[in-house]
Amino acid sequence: MFEPAVSGESRMTQMTSLHEERLDHVFRVLKATGATRVLDLGCGSGSLLYRLLADAQFSSITGLEHSGLSLQQARVNLAAYLSEGAPRVRLIRGSYAESNPALSGYDAAAMVETIEHVYPGQLSKVELAVFGEYRPGCLFMTTPNREYNPLFDLAADEFREEDHKFEWDRTKFRRWARGVAERNGYQVEFGGIGEYDPEVGHPTQTAFFTRLD
Repeated sequence: MFEPAVSGESRMTQMTSLHEERLDHVFRVLKATGATRVLDLGCGSGSLLYRLLADAQFSSITGLEHSGLSLQQARVNLAAYLSEGAPRVRLIRGSYAESNPALSGYDAAAMVETIEHVYPGQLSKVELAVFGEYRPGCLFMTTPNREYNPLFDLAADEFREEDHKFEWDRTKFRRWARGVAERNGYQVEFGGIGEYDPEVGHPTQTAFFTRLD
């Protein structure tokens, strides 16, 4: 049986390390697709956008974020890129649960640790908007693996962040993702990020959706 991790400062160090590893992993996946036009859904303060902008492969990058405070921080973090004569990046305030024709036609999209902030009753709207209307060529999604939480010294019913509306175990995540793929003309492959445990898997679980048409 696995042993829980040490609480307090050690847990924060683990979370920070995982956060950086996750962003680096997502960047590598997006780069490997050959995409030049990328959509970051739930871009937060712009950490992934910053990585993408440092690589000339990405010629057009859009960040969508619902939180005005996070978007303001992203504007500060990306100020040098936003002030260029022909900026490669634009930031939009909005929700990926809403229709927005301007967000269609991207080569690739990312949803990094954001789906778990959506109320379960809104997931069908997310599916309709992201996979039905935006329809990126591929989409890479990451979300916490609830089964791993005891290794962060969290209680069985405790989420990693207070704002999380749910956290999926591997079975539920894969069931949801396969349904989304089948209904919308995508195929999906699963993986993980972070230190692997043979009993509970990776701390972060991933789904890579590829459009079939």
